[in-house]
Amino acid sequence: MSVNIVVPEVGESIVDARVAKWLKKEGDVVAAGEALVELETDKIDVEVSAPRAGVLEKIAHTNGADVKIGEVLGTIAEGAATEAAPAKPAAAKAAARDAESTEAQRATAEPARKTTNGSGGTSVPATPSARKAAREQDVDLKSVKADGPRVTKADVDSQALGARPSALDRPAPAAKNLPSAQGQAPRAQPGERSETRERMSKRRATIAKRLVEAQSTAAMLTTFNEVDMSAVMALRERQKEDFKKKYGVGLGIASFFVKAAVAALRAFPRLNAEIQGDEMVLKHYYDIGVAVGAAEGLVVPVLRDADRLSFAAMELGIRDFAKRANDGTLTLDDLRGGTFSITNGGVYGSLMSTPILNPPQVGILGLHTIKERPIGVNGQVVLRPMMYVALTYDHRIVDGAEAVQFLVRVKNLVEDPAVLLIES
Repeated sequence: MSVNIVVPEVGESIVDARVAKWLKKEGDVVAAGEALVELETDKIDVEVSAPRAGVLEKIAHTNGADVKIGEVLGTIAEGAATEAAPAKPAAAKAAARDAESTEAQRATAEPARKTTNGSGGTSVPATPSARKAAREQDVDLKSVKADGPRVTKADVDSQALGARPSALDRPAPAAKNLPSAQGQAPRAQPGERSETRERMSKRRATIAKRLVEAQSTAAMLTTFNEVDMSAVMALRERQKEDFKKKYGVGLGIASFFVKAAVAALRAFPRLNAEIQGDEMVLKHYYDIGVAVGAAEGLVVPVLRDADRLSFAAMELGIRDFAKRANDGTLTLDDLRGGTFSITNGGVYGSLMSTPILNPPQVGILGLHTIKERPIGVNGQVVLRPMMYVALTYDHRIVDGAEAVQFLVRVKNLVEDPAVLLIES
C-alpha cells in the first residue's frame, strides 16, 4: 500500500512552491519524519518529511518543478528498497549501482538531517539553506561548528571562508580560470562575448511580480527631507557602552526612526491604513516592517506592536531578523502583515532613493547614508552629519500635504530625541 507525499499548506498567502532539491531518490528507504525534499516558496524555504516509513517509490515532480499546495510530490510504499525499485536493463542497472554508491558515500559524509557540532560529539540539525550552501561551496557539514541549535548558512559561510587558502598560500590560477567574486560575473577575456542564463528563484520572481504590481495598482509619489543626526549620534555615543552592557546589543539608528514613525502615524493615521475595495481600513495598531537584505532578495519581517517596544527590544528584534534572514530561518509569522515599512538603503551606501510600497501598505519610509554636509545654523555655515529621508505614499488616500507633514514630524522627532522619548 502506498501513501502520497503532498505539498503542505505553508501559509494562507502561499499557493505554490518550487521543488528545490530532492534529498532522497527513488528506491531509497526512508524513516517516518525524515526529510525528503526541500521546497522553495516566495517567502521561506521548507522541508517536506516522510509521512511514514517505507521506500520512496516514485518522484512525481523533479528538481525545479513548480507545484501547487496539495499536489502530490511522490509516493512512499511499504517494503524493501529492492522490491520497490523498478526493473531496469542491465546497462541502466549498472549505472544505477554506480550512482547509488556515490550517493551512499555522499550520505555518509553529509547526512541530510544531522551533522556534528565540529567537536566530534553532539549531533545537530542543519537548515535547508545551510545544506544548500554546503553543496555550493563544497563544505563537509560534519566539520561545521554550529553557533546555535542548528547549523545555519552563516555557519557554513564562515567555515568556507576559513577553509580557503590565502592568496599567498595558493598558486596563481591560469588567467582563463580565475574565479569570480561571489555574485559577480566572471571577467571576460579579450574577444569573448559570453552570456549566462539563470532561472530566477521563486522568491526573486515573486519580488519582481509584486514590485510591478505595486507600481501599476498604486498612485505612488515620494517626498523628501533631510535630518540632522547630531543629537542622535551624540546620544548614542554617550549611551553605547552602558546600553550594550545592559542589553547585549548596540544602540543603532533604526529604533529611533521606528519610534518616530509610530508617533507620526498616530498624528497622520491614513499612512497606517490600506485600501480594500472602496473603503479605507485604518489600523489602530503599529506593526512596523523592517526591510533586511537576504541572499535571495529583500525580506520585510515585522516588529509587532512597535508602539509598546523599548529601544532595546527593537534593536534585539532587528538584529535577530537580520541574522535569521541570512540563515534562511525566518518564518511566515515573521513576515506576515505589517501596517507600515521602513527600509534603510544607507547600509549599502545609498545617498538618496525612492522606495517602492509594500502592498497593501500605503506608506514606506526610506533611510539613507549619513554624510557630513555644510548647512546653515543661526546664520553660520557648519558641518553636520545629515541624512536624506524619503517617504513614498499612495496618493489615492494620502494627500501630499499630509505626507509632507508626516515626514517633517519624523524629522523633528529624530532631531530632538528628548521629545521623541516623551511622545513614545
